[in-house]
Amino acid sequence: MVLDSPLPQLDHLFDYAIPDELADDAVLGARVSVPLRSAGRSANGFIVDLAESSEFGGALSPLSSVVSSVPVLTPTLWTLARRVADRSAGSAMDVLRLAIPPRQVRVEKTWAAAPPPERPSVERRTVPGFAPGTLDRLAPGERYAISAIPTLTATSAGVWLPDWSFTLAALAVNQLAEGRSAILCVPDYRDVEHLLAALDDLGVGAAVARADAKQTPAARYRAYLDGLHPVPRIVVGNRSAVYAPAHDLGLIALWDDGDPLHQEQLAPYVHARDVALTRQEMSGSALVFAAHSRSTETQRLVELGWLHEVAPTPPIRPRVVVSRASGDDAMTSQARIPSSAWRAVDEALHHGPVLVQVARPGYAPHLACRRCGTRAHCSVCHGPLQLATARSRPSCRWCGHLAAGWSCETCHDTAFRVTAAGTGRTAEELGRAFPRYRVVVSDGDAPKFEVGPEPALVIATRGAEPVAAGGYAAVLLVDADRMLARESLRVAEDCLRWWSNAAALAAPRAPVLLIGVEAPVANAFALWQQPRFASEELAERRELGFPPAVRSATLTGTRDAVDAALTALPAEYRSRVLGPTVDEAGDSVAILRVDYGHARAVAEQLRATVVAQAAKRRRPTPGRRAPKAPPTLRVRFDDPEMLS
Repeated sequence: MVLDSPLPQLDHLFDYAIPDELADDAVLGARVSVPLRSAGRSANGFIVDLAESSEFGGALSPLSSVVSSVPVLTPTLWTLARRVADRSAGSAMDVLRLAIPPRQVRVEKTWAAAPPPERPSVERRTVPGFAPGTLDRLAPGERYAISAIPTLTATSAGVWLPDWSFTLAALAVNQLAEGRSAILCVPDYRDVEHLLAALDDLGVGAAVARADAKQTPAARYRAYLDGLHPVPRIVVGNRSAVYAPAHDLGLIALWDDGDPLHQEQLAPYVHARDVALTRQEMSGSALVFAAHSRSTETQRLVELGWLHEVAPTPPIRPRVVVSRASGDDAMTSQARIPSSAWRAVDEALHHGPVLVQVARPGYAPHLACRRCGTRAHCSVCHGPLQLATARSRPSCRWCGHLAAGWSCETCHDTAFRVTAAGTGRTAEELGRAFPRYRVVVSDGDAPKFEVGPEPALVIATRGAEPVAAGGYAAVLLVDADRMLARESLRVAEDCLRWWSNAAALAAPRAPVLLIGVEAPVANAFALWQQPRFASEELAERRELGFPPAVRSATLTGTRDAVDAALTALPAEYRSRVLGPTVDEAGDSVAILRVDYGHARAVAEQLRATVVAQAAKRRRPTPGRRAPKAPPTLRVRFDDPEMLS
């Protein structure tokens, strides 16, 4: 069995004896409680394997109890968790906590008493927009990188959805018609809603299981238990859905794998794309990565021949116009938007809503000294100061501390000036410029899911753009230069993805205006050549030895722990280390770059060092128990922001 413990030194299988009175309930995958041979403690875990005998020569401790006889840990999930953990130098139990929802006793009893569901009966669907026969019959083992169609499509009930949701829904329905399951993994709840609406329009709502963070714990656990039945189904959810149980898995599909929401924020920090690749190799199912803008990781797999490219036939692309703003430093809407774009907005508002994408939420997300222009920072955490609303006092965007008594660290002046406009100020300025039209703001604080076809100005941050009925009459990307100014290895790739997803919300032939950028990424966006740009980005990273051309491992901890981990590696790897350096928290940080062929061996060695460091204990004070030592070394493979 595997113990449910955060200690890395306990990340292996333990042998326990099954008492006769528990033999009927102690099935493979059941939750059990076992004793530990220290201080009379106990621990929970899962049964991974059953055998008649043990290689251990001594007497085995018996199971304490069977917490639940429902086999929630399937052999497939255990193998997947073990492979994913080994690949990322993590613990298999950390993966299982992400995959298996917490137990809900009442839900479990209701599920056990209910009759198993019947096998759904559905008809095959064509996948419109692509060459006949290309995607209509995905065979097991086929792998594709799909360039999604950048348009909107209406359901039979008149609800407008992105076209990609119908593409993935049709692929999943075709698998269901052949008696196989499908897993559709998307970044956030808005995408989940789009897919559920598309599947409902295709008439398969009853065979769909939702698995995302918006669900209640009871609903999520019930959806997981339903997957244990030997009946095909379609699973729709965010990054953890890629682990969901699915009978006879025929398809794994990821939408927009470049979105950072696919990256797990808990150890072992595995990306859903990597889990999908591992699970596809295990199951032999079909694999699809679909997006408007291709990630460099997907492009690498295409160039290796692992994925095959599929594009719409005939090619469909938005009408993109690249325009340079007239004033780079002024913050008024007239300066941020050139006269040609101003006229386009005025004309488009006669026909429908206009989308304006901005970089930041709030009113003024950045402030600076009025005299010398130095960026204003919080005196407590050194975070950026902002104005949340037009009448609010300056406060820190990180910790919320009010900037009372602030003075410039350079010239000691006490007055601010605004250096960036967020959704609030942009809405205020455009509302004054177009007083006859309604202004709608959609950002992380007040997201909007959809807007009607009536003329309106929709101000939205990237990723929070609502879907307009029939599409937007015009799309303005006004803070493109500020988006590109972010310090990140992936900044150009991210910007192209943000702009492409916004452009896909435009009505046919509606103008999409990119303002203030003339870089190569703008040319790729204007020509709708995202795969070419991803290929060029990948070629540059190969020359520099940066991911995804190589794998990276970020080591964080005390200086002694990081040095010990690097010293334990073979000499040829120690020469490819960036650092160690010290981060803001005072920890030592080093970045190791390693070729894919040697990554497994390096992960095993780093994992051994993590276990050795965790096994060390502080010397206890006489008469007192030893305190728990904090982790001295953390390893994160493929950190997307390692050079930010």
